[in-house]
Amino acid sequence: MLYRKITKRIEQYLSSGSNRMLMIDGARQIGKSYIIRHAGEKLFPNFIEINMEEDKLGERIFANARTTKDFYMSLSLIAGDKMKERENTLVFIDEIQAYDHLLTLVKFLMQENRFTYIASGSLLGITLKNTQSVPMGSLDVAHMYPMDFEEFLIANNVGEAVIETMRESFRNHEGLSDTLHDKIMDLFKKYLITGGLPKAVETFVESRNIMEIRSIQNEVHDLYEVDCTKYEEEHNRRLKIRRIYGMVPSILENKKKRVVFKDIENKSWKKGDSYLEEFDYLVSAGVTLEARAISKSSYPLVENSGKNLLKLYLNDAGILSSIYYRNNIKAIMEDIRSINLGSVYETVVAQELKAHGFDLYYYDNKKNGEVDFLIDDVDNLSNIPVEVKSGKDYSVHSALTRFLSMDEYNIRNAYVLSNEQKVYTRGGITYIPIYYIMFFENVSNVVETFAD
Repeated sequence: MLYRKITKRIEQYLSSGSNRMLMIDGARQIGKSYIIRHAGEKLFPNFIEINMEEDKLGERIFANARTTKDFYMSLSLIAGDKMKERENTLVFIDEIQAYDHLLTLVKFLMQENRFTYIASGSLLGITLKNTQSVPMGSLDVAHMYPMDFEEFLIANNVGEAVIETMRESFRNHEGLSDTLHDKIMDLFKKYLITGGLPKAVETFVESRNIMEIRSIQNEVHDLYEVDCTKYEEEHNRRLKIRRIYGMVPSILENKKKRVVFKDIENKSWKKGDSYLEEFDYLVSAGVTLEARAISKSSYPLVENSGKNLLKLYLNDAGILSSIYYRNNIKAIMEDIRSINLGSVYETVVAQELKAHGFDLYYYDNKKNGEVDFLIDDVDNLSNIPVEVKSGKDYSVHSALTRFLSMDEYNIRNAYVLSNEQKVYTRGGITYIPIYYIMFFENVSNVVETFAD
């Protein structure tokens, strides 16, 4: 079984007797159902799983379950022999967003306290916005993402002791030994090819078959393209959502890497405000990651963010590298000088930061230029700029240098990530290997609670 960090969060919830229902939100094919099923079957002798997507397309047993009595009656039709006591019965509601009335019912199910519940879904953000009665105080939403680099290392038999050695080296601003650096760098490049889709990682571990891995990634990419418009009823909006999603790989190849709004419909007068709902949809579906522009650094970053300028990244670097390079892995593994890997490197950093609890921002200023990422520096009530370099010229970063020269920003820490092994600080910038992004954590922002 593949190790997933969120397992601990799920098991803690299932053992806590909480009066809130935990919902795992995220894109499809990232392992939500599998990991809940694994934890639930281990802890509860009576494990009941209902997939509401399948029910909606099939018998529609829960389509009219608008009261708790209706829900129990529907549940008894498929699992009556397993409906025991709360302590030994877990009801797993998969793809709960298929029936928005079930989200309203959550409050009453938790109040009656008849069973233990857990749920999963995609587009929960959109569904909750459109739900008339949000179950305030009865719901915790934990966001799940594809496997991050640490999980990929563990899947490839990199032990806890090695990861702790790396973590300690990161904290002490030290590089790894030659042997360990080469090993981790090799696996990092393979992670750029494989990505974090559990099925792709499993295939990599078992067979190393690049054609099978690419087939999985292409299938999921096509599924996302169809799936991300699944619950949008307006035909014209569906077309725009699919158009934006399809544009992301080519947008990332541009120098600025940001969305050019007039290109979406080839209408020069269109601005970002025209597509706010489409962007929200793609981000809520979990298939893209949004980075908002900041023109003036401040703490917290959210105070100065806007959507007039933004970047979109695919949720998985493996899918992106599949689109760019198909079955040819030399572009990544052999550092071919003519190939610019900047888009893939930025995507994997965005993926890591998001999975580790950070909201994504970047610095864009007409006078000073652009810095790849900004994250909040809670300790210093400031920001930390992060620049990503895929080539040999990692020490060339004029925009970052100008950014650091702005005394009013009070920047205490800055990072440049690259393939280089050596760790050192110069001019207020710490240069670290790209794989150290796995140790950037913002745990306080991982779980969202809908409180009273």
